[in-house]
Amino acid sequence: MEELAKRLSEKFNNSTAEEILKYFIEGNEGKVGLASSMGAEDQVLTDMIVKIDKNTKIFTLDTGRVFPETYKVLDETNKKYKINIEVYFPDNEQVENMVNTKGINLFYESVENRKMCCNIRKTEPLKRALKEIDVWVTGLRKDQSVTRFFTPLVEWDEGNQVIKVNPLLKWTEKEVWQYIRNNNVPYNVLHDKGFPSIGCQPCTRAIEKGEDIRAGRWWWELPEHKECGLHVK
Repeated sequence: MEELAKRLSEKFNNSTAEEILKYFIEGNEGKVGLASSMGAEDQVLTDMIVKIDKNTKIFTLDTGRVFPETYKVLDETNKKYKINIEVYFPDNEQVENMVNTKGINLFYESVENRKMCCNIRKTEPLKRALKEIDVWVTGLRKDQSVTRFFTPLVEWDEGNQVIKVNPLLKWTEKEVWQYIRNNNVPYNVLHDKGFPSIGCQPCTRAIEKGEDIRAGRWWWELPEHKECGLHVK
């Protein structure tokens, strides 16, 4: 499967995001899923996917610590496209045990604690969602962070045993927002308030002018640590 992913990545090197999505959706009905954080890139992909096949699985992870604005755009998206984005929650017993032993804001104390929280609240629910599909669509872009620069268009995710497709990999932030404006795509209003990347509320802040677009995520950590575990090989 790894070799297949490499061949597909080369095949789609000069293809549009829509062409890439159409290829995978039409060839794998019921087995393709977009994992949406409700951020700008995922909203673009949602718009594209619905125009190809609105029955394609789109899901999001509710960690229990997201912004109210994120819930609002989830609701607006469902209503606009007449779809039902599936919501996956973390295991309540794991969350209770973590909070009762480590504290409610454990993630500020160490990278290990933060990764534990991300694993319970995000990675484990994602694994459950991915068990139902063969192709995982993401909104990764190579210029989002140093940890994503060398990401291929199509890759084999050994840990989750799925083909991972990144249709917007070569897009710029400007192209993302141009698409949103041109297609009247619902988006999180926090993007207008200095939040280019939006995760859990206690782990996300607005960025200052000139800062990296992911500087507001886990801002107390070094850049090379700034992944929650969903996209770490």
